Amino acid sequence: MQVAKVIVDVPTNQTNRTFDYLIPENLEDLIQRGMRVSVPFGPRKVMGFVLNIDNHSEFDKLKAIDEVMDLTPVLTEELLQLGQWISEQTVSFYIQTFQAMLPQILKAKYKKEIEALTEEELPEELQKLFAGRRVMAYEEFTERQGNHALLLKEVRNGHVQINYQVKSKETNKVQRFIAPDKEAYLLQEVLEDIPNQAKKQKQIVEFFIEHPEPITQKHLLGKLKTTMQTVNQLIERNILKKIDKKVYRDPYQDSEFKETKPLPLSGQQRTAIEPIWNATDTDQNQVFLLHGVTGSGKTEVYLQAIEKVLNKGKEAIVLVPEIALTPQMVNRFKGRFGSEVAVLHSALSAGEKFDEWTKIHNKEVKVVVGARSAIFAPFENIGIIIIDEEHETSYKQDEQPRYHAREVAKQRGSYHQCPVVLGSATPMLESYARATKGVYHLLEMPDRMNEATMPPVEIVDMREELYAGNRTMFSVKLLDAIRSRLEKQQQVVLFLNRRGYSTFVMCRECGDVMKCPNCDIALTFHKSSHQLKCHYCDYQIPMVNECPTCSSKTIRYFGTGTQKVEEALKEQIPEADIIRMDVDTTRRKGSHKKLLDQFGSGKANILLGTQMIAKGLDFENVTLVGVLAVDAMLHLPDFRSSEKTFQLLTQVSGRAGRHQLPGEVIIQTYTPEHYSIQLASQYDYQQYFMQEMTMRRSFHYPPYYFLTLITVSHPNQIKVQEVTKTICKLLYKHLSDQATILGPTPSPMVRINNRYRYQCMVKYKDEPNQKEIIRKIQTHYRDDIHRHDLTIQVDFEPYSLM
Repeated sequence: MQVAKVIVDVPTNQTNRTFDYLIPENLEDLIQRGMRVSVPFGPRKVMGFVLNIDNHSEFDKLKAIDEVMDLTPVLTEELLQLGQWISEQTVSFYIQTFQAMLPQILKAKYKKEIEALTEEELPEELQKLFAGRRVMAYEEFTERQGNHALLLKEVRNGHVQINYQVKSKETNKVQRFIAPDKEAYLLQEVLEDIPNQAKKQKQIVEFFIEHPEPITQKHLLGKLKTTMQTVNQLIERNILKKIDKKVYRDPYQDSEFKETKPLPLSGQQRTAIEPIWNATDTDQNQVFLLHGVTGSGKTEVYLQAIEKVLNKGKEAIVLVPEIALTPQMVNRFKGRFGSEVAVLHSALSAGEKFDEWTKIHNKEVKVVVGARSAIFAPFENIGIIIIDEEHETSYKQDEQPRYHAREVAKQRGSYHQCPVVLGSATPMLESYARATKGVYHLLEMPDRMNEATMPPVEIVDMREELYAGNRTMFSVKLLDAIRSRLEKQQQVVLFLNRRGYSTFVMCRECGDVMKCPNCDIALTFHKSSHQLKCHYCDYQIPMVNECPTCSSKTIRYFGTGTQKVEEALKEQIPEADIIRMDVDTTRRKGSHKKLLDQFGSGKANILLGTQMIAKGLDFENVTLVGVLAVDAMLHLPDFRSSEKTFQLLTQVSGRAGRHQLPGEVIIQTYTPEHYSIQLASQYDYQQYFMQEMTMRRSFHYPPYYFLTLITVSHPNQIKVQEVTKTICKLLYKHLSDQATILGPTPSPMVRINNRYRYQCMVKYKDEPNQKEIIRKIQTHYRDDIHRHDLTIQVDFEPYSLM
């Protein structure tokens, strides 16, 4: 007897273990670790992952596996181990970590079908089952007791493939081809039999005599300017035939990628790359921190490091932050490695993501470029992992499992014995601290390419502008600089750390701010739809004309959003052509690329945007960068706010003067004396690092201490307070005296979506039992979580304290 140990898709404390299922005889040769199976669980059928296969069980009566959902494992041996490790590290359920590794389509409800790619070469047993059809339902194969081992063999031989259909919406894209149905010499005879008046038919047959290989229907009709009606007449006479082939959806099929060759390396690039090459040659697992200023040529170092890995027959994973996954970044990798590259990110449709994942799974590509989840690419021979802009907080998943891509990369690097490269102009303090201590290997690239200098930065004190009577959002200095750039036909990037039209709406009579009834947060005014929206629960109402509290008509807008800046700029400089990039203008698929292409081709002279324009953009005509409102970020209730401000200012400044033309940066602020603004304007990372580390040491923050944030939420405020208080008491009791426990305290956003939120925080240097204690706390509240809508969220390396 064979028994499968299965993790079932029921994410609760009681089910967070393997369950034993009997493997039916007809599936014994088929089932492997890492496959998904359908199993009976209580009254229902659920999906599960096979973690292990054994030949005995300590239980007597076992239910049998219902069906196999894959013919080859979707999770490799390494990913199974990795999933268990992440589950331990983040105190999450096994099923959550395995689900996080797979594309959405493999988590949906779908049906499966078997497609014969070639009828002639199939064994007789399978031919009988297909009975002349090309496709048959997988259920039918199982019901008619088809031979699974034989099927698997034919899949491996490439004669058969398994297709997934999600909710009957096809996930495999099929393209129709037209091909000759006769040998070339027979086509010659056909040609003579076609009457002269049937000119189009003659033309089509002549075409196939010269080009006998299949051509897509679309191309054929376009090339010969003919119709399907004419083609069908030839098909009916068995002169031509239709062939349907499965093709990959290619999100970049309309893009032309110029092939690029490796560039000669500068002295500092060579110094940086040699230790990476050395680690690749000797199969050493080392973590490198590549600290290079913006424009120092980090991408070329990545490309040439990958080239070395590919020459060894190995694979590479490159992570870039979602907002830096610009077409420019994709172009660089596709241009160098062509069809060896798969791209994974959130702008792809579910089908495109599935196809890119399938290419990786089928070993058809060697390089993956993607956002956070691309770290789970199912490669089995990784030679290097690169994380660009390693300081980006988007590498941390903000829902269970709360993994950090950097930690997963280090774990995979250790498994494959390969280098991990973390690159940034402004590394995270924790990373730089590790590099200075020798935990990471530090590589420095302090100079820009082509001896270009970093653009000079000028800080404008907006308080002085206000005293001088300037009530607009633009300083005189910035407006003059914009006008002079437009006269020289150069381009400007303006950065604003917000979205929407106006931050909030307030009554001047009673001081009441329009708030969301479900969340404790001000509503944001959006001018295009003339609505007030909550960016947490999506509550929205039409804009009010009078105050709901005192009925006064003195409603005013406060704060600045991108729409408002765009209008104000048009008033000041009517001749400006502005492209606005924020969450609202880039919602549609492809709009991000379209807007950047327009700016790149000079259709506009000002690019105005939020966070998404701060990174990865490289336009040679941009000579001025203006930062409008930096203070909002600086004063967030978060110990990392000064670090995030320094990083953002450095990144944005790096967009100016990247080529021949000299650049300039103007930062507008109401707190010009703050050290993170001052040091960012001098590009002095070392000094900033020293000063920020002093602050972190005195207030017991990372990297001197670790943090754990526990957030409890429930619709009843008293219940939340009680549970958080009890959790704090349990932590006091079971953790060591060295740990500091802060709380219970209301979260900065006390109510979101009609749920109250309280939190407590643990600051510690070494608490080996902490995870076990937290698991026990979660088990203690199991019934409340299960039945009474209580949630307890645990984050071991919080990047947002909101």
